[in-house]
Amino acid sequence: MRVRVVVTGLGCISPLGNDVPTTWKNILAGQSGAGPVTHFDASDFKCQIAAEVKDFDPCDYFDRKEARRMDRFTQFALVAALQAVKDSGLEINDQNSQRIGAVIGTGIGGLGTLQEQIGVFDKHGPNRVSPFMIPMMLPDTAGGTIAIHLGIRGSNMAVVTACASGTNAIGEATEVIRRGKADVMLAGGTEAAIVPVAMAGMGVMTALTIRNDEPKRASRPFDKDRDGFLMGEGAAVLVLESLQHAQRRGAQPLAEVLGYGSTNDAYHISAPAENGSGAAACMRMALDDAELDVKGIDYINAHGTSTPLNDKSETAAIRTVFGEAAYDIPVSSTKSMTGHLLGAAGALEALFGTKALLENILPPTINYETPDPDCDLDYVPNQARPKELERVMSNSFGFGGHNATIILGKPQEQASA
Repeated sequence: MRVRVVVTGLGCISPLGNDVPTTWKNILAGQSGAGPVTHFDASDFKCQIAAEVKDFDPCDYFDRKEARRMDRFTQFALVAALQAVKDSGLEINDQNSQRIGAVIGTGIGGLGTLQEQIGVFDKHGPNRVSPFMIPMMLPDTAGGTIAIHLGIRGSNMAVVTACASGTNAIGEATEVIRRGKADVMLAGGTEAAIVPVAMAGMGVMTALTIRNDEPKRASRPFDKDRDGFLMGEGAAVLVLESLQHAQRRGAQPLAEVLGYGSTNDAYHISAPAENGSGAAACMRMALDDAELDVKGIDYINAHGTSTPLNDKSETAAIRTVFGEAAYDIPVSSTKSMTGHLLGAAGALEALFGTKALLENILPPTINYETPDPDCDLDYVPNQARPKELERVMSNSFGFGGHNATIILGKPQEQASA
């Protein structure tokens, strides 16, 4: 019998709050985390707005010397991980540390450090570059730093699948536990890419919104007038463990990871397949893994980026998989409020899926004003909605054609071998 994997702890840093309660409260209230870019002077950029993390001082969590040796994406991940472990009540010691690991996804890693140090190189030459540049920018540094701080010595890796990274991290961590290679895994994603070179690159691709005069209305997934995504930043980490391990230590499961799917479009380096074929295959794989049919899903947290192509193709994929049942399943995009956290997006949205299950409420899609004929599902427009939930699906799709889907369910009492 397959090992069952449950969620026992949650942590996050987001544009809507620097902990889970604040973030979730603002999600249910339909608040937007968007505003003018403050990290740098964006006046010459096509997109001058973003969903930044606010009031985050790393020295509130670490000493100044330690904080300066971590890129912002690592700082976010570590704080979210510490929150999640505290929430789970997990005690880490020499007896169990070898059986606890981490999979932390990121799309870009320490790009802020890289840009800064290239500036130092250009101005002062090679010998003035920081000796910490390489470890600060590497995508796997977030997971490694979490391991050092918590003393966890099990399997530890980074997943880099663009905007699917956070969901893939949760799925792959689940598989590590299912294989019996760990009892507990910290899984999630982190990103801090609101930096000039990233904003410039996304801008010239025409991927970003240019609704600069009304930032809080800029991210509008599935709305006919959407014009691109809003960059976000932050991190989310979930504590996953085998059901047996959770029961042995008396932990209360918050949700169960029922299914996981991962595919590739093999179509284009940045655009999704217009018919959503790869995304559809991914959702089917997750349903098969969970041993569910199309009537087994009560809510879908969509990738829903607010770009013309993504929202159309994801809607097509949902219709392909669920048929007429698609019109009975509420679908919402929390990116309308958080912006797009890139490699952290899927992890934060899995956290929202867990909270939705716990409280039987659907997060809204805000800024939904003008229906699009190509996007004709129930997008939970503008207000949260009570609904009895048993199972939720969360989708993430990324540049390179990467697709990832997880299915979460309310935990059941019976144990599994």
